[in-house]
Amino acid sequence: MKKVLSVFMLLFLVAGLAAQPRLNFASTRHDYGTINEGDGRKEAVFSFTNTGDSVLVITRVQPACGCTASDYTKSPVPPGGKGFVTALFDPRGYNSRFAKSISVYSNAKPAVTVLIIEGQVVPREKSVEELYTFAVGPVRFESNHLAFTTTKKTEKKIRVMPLINTSKEPATIEFEGLPAHLSLKVSPATIKPGEKGLIEGTYDAKLNPGAWGNVNDLVRLKVNGQSVPNIYLYVSANLVEDFSELTSQQLAIAPVLKLDSNTVNFGKIEQNATADVEFLFTNQGKSDLVIRHVKSGCGCTALMPTENVIKPGARGSIKAKFSSGGYKGQIYKNIFVYTNDPKNSEVMLMIKGEVLVEGETTK
Repeated sequence: MKKVLSVFMLLFLVAGLAAQPRLNFASTRHDYGTINEGDGRKEAVFSFTNTGDSVLVITRVQPACGCTASDYTKSPVPPGGKGFVTALFDPRGYNSRFAKSISVYSNAKPAVTVLIIEGQVVPREKSVEELYTFAVGPVRFESNHLAFTTTKKTEKKIRVMPLINTSKEPATIEFEGLPAHLSLKVSPATIKPGEKGLIEGTYDAKLNPGAWGNVNDLVRLKVNGQSVPNIYLYVSANLVEDFSELTSQQLAIAPVLKLDSNTVNFGKIEQNATADVEFLFTNQGKSDLVIRHVKSGCGCTALMPTENVIKPGARGSIKAKFSSGGYKGQIYKNIFVYTNDPKNSEVMLMIKGEVLVEGETTK
């Protein structure tokens, strides 16, 4: 009799240990179909049943992106009980097919169940103000920034920008004080009411010989013959050396800039003080290394004159003076160096240190 009872108790314990919840969704995918961007947030409800034999608890629900909000059954769900997970998808900013995941964490096995919401967003029609963000009197430009991006020093590059006349009168646009390397024209020359046009810009890098790296120009504007005060078109380019014509033999004997370190720590200085730093390097190539240009990332760093041509195997340096002014705490400032090394034509150096306020010690 005791043996029979022991077997019974063992089976009871095993059955107890085997009891577990089971998270069973009616479907783990929801397809919204085609929705409009301007329709606002769309809801999807995922229903589930606890088909296990112990209490189910959802511990958290984690959407994969911020465009999806969610809610879920937070109370324990008994065996046979039902619950839900709700997803809210915001289509703003979408203009194509999408698929987003929602991870549901629970005390069931597996511990994570992944739900999918998907669909196709049709973008709303944007307003003129959204399409043409830069207003210049009666004319609106697509942007106040005409970017030529990376431009070789031997290159003449063209960029265009759309504009529109939103007034009831014809309008003409002119540009004042253009530098030699930049030309801008509007077509048509006179833009009719409601008509669209184009600004065509040409950047001739050969006519800007002393400039390297990221450079910009501020261009003044005239509308219908009148200067527009305090409004400028911002024109930028990243000017780089052209190595495309070098042969494999020329590349094999090219100069090589090898820095001892690209970071120098000036330590601790007080406010309204200066710190001198020096970056040492070697030309490990087989031809002359030419330092084309050196510029600092801010006006607080002055650059000392350096030797521009470094022979193969020779050492060189770049010196700078940091002025702490009203800075305080940890400081990080950049210096950009442009060379004829094909693999290091633009190098960023960093100055770092700490500026102490009155009462602190440099020890």
